[in-house]
Amino acid sequence: MRRWASEGLRVGAGGELLGEQLRSAAEHLGLKGEDGPALAAEAWNCAVDVGLVEVTEDNTAAEADDESLPRPDADETVGTATPGPELATLTGGTPAEVLELWQDVLETQLADAAMPSFDELFDRLGQETGAEGPGGTPPTPEDLEWDPEAEEEFLDAALANLYLLGAGGGADTAEGTEDAEVPEDADEPAHPPVPLPVLAASMVLPDDPDTPGGAPTEEELNEVTAVMMRLDEQFRILEPSGLVEYRPVDDALLSAADEEQPPEDDNLAEDVSRYGVVRLTPLGVHGLRTRMVAAGVAAPAVGDLAEAGAEELLSALLRYPEKAAQEEATQWLARRETAAAARELLAAARGDDPAAPRRRLLVQQALALAGADAEPALREVLDDGQLGGLARVWLTERGATDVPPPGEEMVFWLTVDTFAAQLLGEDAAGTDELRELVSGLVEQHSGFFEKVWRVEHPATADVLEALGRLHPDRRTAKDARRAAHRARSTG
Repeated sequence: MRRWASEGLRVGAGGELLGEQLRSAAEHLGLKGEDGPALAAEAWNCAVDVGLVEVTEDNTAAEADDESLPRPDADETVGTATPGPELATLTGGTPAEVLELWQDVLETQLADAAMPSFDELFDRLGQETGAEGPGGTPPTPEDLEWDPEAEEEFLDAALANLYLLGAGGGADTAEGTEDAEVPEDADEPAHPPVPLPVLAASMVLPDDPDTPGGAPTEEELNEVTAVMMRLDEQFRILEPSGLVEYRPVDDALLSAADEEQPPEDDNLAEDVSRYGVVRLTPLGVHGLRTRMVAAGVAAPAVGDLAEAGAEELLSALLRYPEKAAQEEATQWLARRETAAAARELLAAARGDDPAAPRRRLLVQQALALAGADAEPALREVLDDGQLGGLARVWLTERGATDVPPPGEEMVFWLTVDTFAAQLLGEDAAGTDELRELVSGLVEQHSGFFEKVWRVEHPATADVLEALGRLHPDRRTAKDARRAAHRARSTG
């Protein structure tokens, strides 16, 4: 578009292309079909917004701001568009400079996406104030019940959640989205596809719902649906910018929603991808991370911690999704000699603070990625009260036959520590898998609670209380709560 206007181009108000110019621009860009002129207009407006094209208005156009003078016709040229200074950035700038220019493109697209559509504006005008605002004046945002700041905050929150859901590939892929037609960039690690309902729910549902069983209320489900519809419109606008790859909500579902009827095809309700699937592109990951960091929001990216110490690594991984934590640990280990890395991790795992059990679980998971060269570091801590059990598990899993059996005290301490890491974690409590694990553990050890409450671990009482909540047998659950009380009384 910038080159197309290299000789200077007469344009309408605001630098807009007019009539035949739009058709010529579409042809220049190779855009065919009915949407060609509209797409060309979007490209042109973007070029104007980011300084690839500069518009100089005529004096008469400037005078038209005076309400006492007649306004120019909509198809009348009122200025001249000439090449702006930014083309040199695209053709000869550094990668960082090109990305900075694209960041400006992103900002213009985000502003467009946060604006209500013309149809929505007309609907609001017709329903509330007629063709104009009160008293025949132009309508204001208040007349339209539109809060620009709130709309921008909504979109920012959605994009931040999208980034965090997929950080490091950590989002769980919902059933039905694995084969969704959202292409990947072969040269970059792809953010996973995120179903639109999952993203919408992350913005509506509380992290720890107070409703029975954590089930969302009907009101919350309706709000999730409304958020989905808003996001569907916005992602359709944002996709051409290169921020996201997006499979929109199925038109059949939109029609059914408009008519307040279920879709005729029963398979639509079972195919999650029909409700929209979005994925950040590698460029989008960069763009959002740049915005989030500038706003002071934590924006984790795999590889950030490759040069960090073990304490900093583990502290950060406490907040990472499982897959992202695994990838980060893999890169961290790859930068270090295996035995030295294992020693550093083990040293950082020690402690009696509330996060210590989670750190030890993370270390266990990280060392599972380490090779046989880590063995000397594990053998060095066999007699350590906090790390000896972990070391025995690692060595036994690798076929070592000379590992000394742990004493009963170590066995029960490791049991409490492991449950503290899992039961007291944000995402673990209440799962069916943990209930089965709790039931099996109690059945395997006679007098389990009589022994466990005596374990000298900071989390013993909390773990026993959690076991009492999770165990399906009332009598056993009562025994667990009684043991928790005894642990607190002696602690």
